[in-house]
Amino acid sequence: MKFGKEFKKQMVPEWTEAYMDYNGLKRILREIWHFKQSNQPPTPLRTSQQRLTMYRAFSGLNLPSINLQTEGDIEDQVIAVNMMQQEDSRKVYNTEILMSPEEGAENEIMFFKKLDGELNKVNRFYRDKVEEVMSEAALLNKQMDALIALRIKVEKPDFDGSSSLRRLSMDIANTAPIRITSPSRARTPGREHINLEHQVDISGSCQLEECEGQIVNISQYKPAPLEILDHVKIKNTLESPISTIKGVLKDSKERDLSFKKEELRQVEERLKLVFIEFYQKIQLLKHYSFMNLSAFSKIMKKYEKITSRSASRSYIKIVDNSYLGSSEEVTGLLERVEATFIKHFSNSNRREGMKLLRPKQKREKHSITFFSGFFSGCSIALVVAVVLLIEARNIMDMEEGTVYMENIFPLYSLYAYIVLHMLLYAANIYFWRRYRINYPFIFGFKQGTELGYREVFLLSTGLAVLALATFLTHLHMKMDSRIHNYATYIELVPLGLVTVVLVITIWPFNILYRSSRYFLIQSIFHCICAPLYKVTLPDFFLADQLTSQVQAIRSFEFYICYYGLGEFSRRRNKCHSHDAYNVFYFIVAVIPYWIRFLQCLRRLFEDKDMMHGYNGLRYFLTIVAVIIRTAFEQRKGLTWMVLALVSSAVATIMNTYWDIIVDWGLLQRQSRNFLLRDKLLVSQRTVYFAAMVLDIILRFAWLQLMVKFNVRSLHGKAVSSIFSFLEILRRGMWNFFRLENEHLNNVGKYRAFKSVPFPFNYYDEEIDKDD
Repeated sequence: MKFGKEFKKQMVPEWTEAYMDYNGLKRILREIWHFKQSNQPPTPLRTSQQRLTMYRAFSGLNLPSINLQTEGDIEDQVIAVNMMQQEDSRKVYNTEILMSPEEGAENEIMFFKKLDGELNKVNRFYRDKVEEVMSEAALLNKQMDALIALRIKVEKPDFDGSSSLRRLSMDIANTAPIRITSPSRARTPGREHINLEHQVDISGSCQLEECEGQIVNISQYKPAPLEILDHVKIKNTLESPISTIKGVLKDSKERDLSFKKEELRQVEERLKLVFIEFYQKIQLLKHYSFMNLSAFSKIMKKYEKITSRSASRSYIKIVDNSYLGSSEEVTGLLERVEATFIKHFSNSNRREGMKLLRPKQKREKHSITFFSGFFSGCSIALVVAVVLLIEARNIMDMEEGTVYMENIFPLYSLYAYIVLHMLLYAANIYFWRRYRINYPFIFGFKQGTELGYREVFLLSTGLAVLALATFLTHLHMKMDSRIHNYATYIELVPLGLVTVVLVITIWPFNILYRSSRYFLIQSIFHCICAPLYKVTLPDFFLADQLTSQVQAIRSFEFYICYYGLGEFSRRRNKCHSHDAYNVFYFIVAVIPYWIRFLQCLRRLFEDKDMMHGYNGLRYFLTIVAVIIRTAFEQRKGLTWMVLALVSSAVATIMNTYWDIIVDWGLLQRQSRNFLLRDKLLVSQRTVYFAAMVLDIILRFAWLQLMVKFNVRSLHGKAVSSIFSFLEILRRGMWNFFRLENEHLNNVGKYRAFKSVPFPFNYYDEEIDKDD
């Protein structure tokens, strides 16, 4: 793979604009090359060159002597890099070309001007990020001091920090420097003393196994002071419904320490996550530095090759001496973080500690591709078999068959909605990866556990095969007169299928992508408990998906009615004759929009941003429209039709505006791209205009309730299902552009890391008293 492609592939997606513009510099070099080719005199024939070399003077067999005492470096005569220091002590580089003016030199001047600009940009960005990391490291130091003190307080309640410190100081004063030996080889009295005062920190020097045989002066190590606990409180992150309710009632975001083991465990878990994320930041910074240094080296080699000027060594020397190439803060901090994490969070087990800090990259398996193709082929074959069986038995022409299809259609259409949504999600993942949208970071997936489009396609085709095979078996048994006496038991087949699917979803063993299944269950639970949980992007993104799955949720309601009220034993669908069913028919349609409304209220309460209030109003208007449309669907009448038209039109107009302008960020007046936005990941602009038109058309799909489509070959429920499929397709299209806009917002702010809150809050008692 060429370096340019590898460089683009290895970029942090959110930092793309902060990297050296390698392709832009290559374009300038390409112009220089074209100019030299067009002005280069024709070369003589190769035979003539060979003849001329035969008449050159013989230089001898001895090696030419190398004169090291040259008056000056030849490269210094090509370029001179000037360094200027700004007021904030940052260096700015400016290259001057030291050669006689000649035709075509403008391109080389442009090349070095852009090269200097890229070097200054990369240096500035790298320094800013390093300063942020070092500031966060200082905060982490204070968090670790509090954690160690809390460990002493919890594990040794009788430990008196001040008296123990004085006693230990007296012991240290009378103690000579000790030699550390391996515990497996020797045991010294000093080791028992270190075990007793187990908070004595020796991480500042070396690990125990690394220090073997070395002289260590123990007088420089001290136990963590317990007085620090008088100045800290635990942050209340409001991560559970109970903590949220307490936070609302007490209006407090922090609480005093209780010095319980459960509290210590929670603090350790939160600090462990902080360290893992912090380590990932440092690794990305180190990789950023390495890739940019390689890019500068590669582009200067290309410059030398094209222009035949020796300027690479001089410029690369400047790059190496710049902050990007000379700063060792990131490397040193990386080593200190590793040592701290291994010692304090993995019991000095380096293998386990590094496994947490550096999770393994996910590997693509050929078996996934094979089974995806196998299941997709089986799905097509089963669909053909179902259609042929229905036509061969003339099921739709029989009264019993029509009743059967009316009962059974809602039970199996549930899987059609889910499979279609999963297939669209797999397509979204494919295009997100193709256009370098960092969806694992946006959704907050744990590194190495996120599903790719192949895995999602495998799950969707597997579910399709399971549902179609069950439906074909059920249909065959239903039409077989020989087992008519077992008709009641045959009706339980759909219930058995949904039970199997639910059991697989909550299966506790580590098979079938357990981490992803539990991530989905957790997000669903957060949606159900809204607004008691803090709203994150996966939660409200999932709630938006549920708004397009109203018919699937109603299918669950039909399951409860059909089997819970015993309708399956009579093999008649009389659910609409039950008042409770009709009431919940309204409620079920409203639930997804109500969840989003509550999530918007929670975000408005926390962020104090009125955009969340307007978003909540949009969902409230949609709730009103859905209720009125459902009432019109059941009761008919001119009044209900007018109310449904007005309410649905208002909600649809507001939803369409929000989709295109807020969620997708399009239709910006001052944009470089007409009626779109400044940055676009898809190069074909017509894709965005087509998506906007299609979104508007599909948003008005509810008009099918007012204007009935009478198609003889289709049942009424089949028509409503088709429009439900169209809504799922609209949601799949919405997903891509919504995440594209979110990714570009992260790029604009260079957000490439998750923000994990610290467990401790520091405060000063003296300042509090003065206040």
